[in-house]
Amino acid sequence: MKRFFTAMLGTVAGIWLSAFLFVALFFVFIIAVASSTSSSAKLTENTVLYLDLNGTIEERKPQLDLMAQITNNATNVLPLNDILQALKYAATDDRIIGLYINCDGATAGMASSEEILNSISEFKKSGKWVYAYADSYTQGNYYIASTADKMFLNPQGNVDIKGLSATTIFFKGLLDKLGVEMQVVKVGTYKSAVEPFILTEMSEASRRQQEHFLGNIWNYISSHIANNRNVDIATINAWADSITITQTPKYYIENNIVDSLLYRHECEEMIAEICGVEKFDDVNLITATQYCEKENTLNPDNSTNTIAVLYAFGDIVDQGTTGIVGRTMAPQILELANDDDIDALVLRVNSGGGSAFASEQIWEALEQFKAKGKKFYVSMGHMAASGGYYISCGADKIYADNTTLTGSIGIFGLVPCIKGLLQNNLGITQGTVSTNKNSDFIALSQPMTGYQRQSMQRMIDNGYETFVSRCAEGRNMSVDSIKAIAEGRVWDGQTALEIGLVDKLGGINDAITDLASEMGFETYCIKEYPSLEEELMKQIMNSSASIKQNIAQEEFGEYYQYIQSIKALSNLEPLQCRAEKIIIE
Repeated sequence: MKRFFTAMLGTVAGIWLSAFLFVALFFVFIIAVASSTSSSAKLTENTVLYLDLNGTIEERKPQLDLMAQITNNATNVLPLNDILQALKYAATDDRIIGLYINCDGATAGMASSEEILNSISEFKKSGKWVYAYADSYTQGNYYIASTADKMFLNPQGNVDIKGLSATTIFFKGLLDKLGVEMQVVKVGTYKSAVEPFILTEMSEASRRQQEHFLGNIWNYISSHIANNRNVDIATINAWADSITITQTPKYYIENNIVDSLLYRHECEEMIAEICGVEKFDDVNLITATQYCEKENTLNPDNSTNTIAVLYAFGDIVDQGTTGIVGRTMAPQILELANDDDIDALVLRVNSGGGSAFASEQIWEALEQFKAKGKKFYVSMGHMAASGGYYISCGADKIYADNTTLTGSIGIFGLVPCIKGLLQNNLGITQGTVSTNKNSDFIALSQPMTGYQRQSMQRMIDNGYETFVSRCAEGRNMSVDSIKAIAEGRVWDGQTALEIGLVDKLGGINDAITDLASEMGFETYCIKEYPSLEEELMKQIMNSSASIKQNIAQEEFGEYYQYIQSIKALSNLEPLQCRAEKIIIE
């Protein structure tokens, strides 16, 4: 026993010591990076804007992934805000003569891709050339690249056009093996976020709603591609049904899928010729981020009119260091409301929701912002559903992309019972003494009684009525009208516009531009929140937790999975405004 406690104390001490040392190294690393010089890219005459779609597209300029940098496992993160701003301003910049897109495998939500291709389309109106090249085109990259004047493909490459599918992962079989029963109380026929925990396959209602929004999104995507490639939609579907990735390069040329088969150096030699230089190395390329840094696209006119852009992406949680944290975002919104230098707000939402309580707190803070007489717009990204819609519904105007997933107005309670896990798998039993018959509500180690379940349902019903009333008030609709399109159903952006859940189709630049116009601003600057310094501190906290997790996993071995299972289940908020996690491929 003495050896056990000694080992346990040693493990705990090792975890904290290692975490401290690594955090210290992180600060050293930050200082080193902060002191480094900025990019040497030049913005001169005859410059080509270079869009390298090779990595993961995220909402805004990322902080350093410290853990990844230390382990030399960093991924290329592409900031959507920089891409959109660069395309907007480069269109009217006489120094920029064209756009070169490298399409080698970007990972992005459909709405992000839609906003990029729309920005490229606007860029093309300037009369400047747009060329796209790929060794192989993924469907998402092809969707973006189809906007280009010319699309080039490696002679040994391929193009993957296959249509869309949505995958739902079901955990009930795993939970059964662990001895965990998920007790679910919900409102909404289509509130399918709970299905992975209680079913082994998709319900008919869930299937119907996914078929609806997938069909609409694919129609939009295929229409765009068809228009840009001068073919009809039937042809696009024929491409998808043919499994294009298995076809020969000759097939791509014969069917106008790409314009030419060129090796990369041949494409780059062509660009060099356009630029009037001998070789591609002499072409003055500037990336989107470099361009934004050089031109200060957030405040190009040094204006004092200020629009705040507040990014809200990830799960909505009451407290923590990741996602949309109610206890930090709500106070930040109130600070913006009381800041005389902030004239208006655009909330950029990319979230499938989470905590109902945190969603309510953020909603109320935004109401306080409006009470100050300030305008508040919402721009929806890939997903603004359930809690994501909750925090959006009170906006003066809501913007969504055609491919945005939104709605999911519904609520559920999720209470795990881990009695089987503790008793049957771990051999743990317990005894409880209570003063009243419901003193142990909610007890994870015991199933709910009938009365407790009824009480839980009452709380869910009350939460749903509150959610619906917020939506009705924000959208100037009746409660019955909201309920008719609620029931937890997820809608695509186009349908959401038709049924009144959003006001206009467009991206974040459209929302900002229209808000500035409504405010009467001829010039304006943009201030982004949370500050990058705040985001960096979150990352440090997360990195520290990751280190401790890795050490604990090594120390506890096979038993670590049980520890993590208990921890994850015990940390779930009982009341959830959350949409199903939908992976569209």
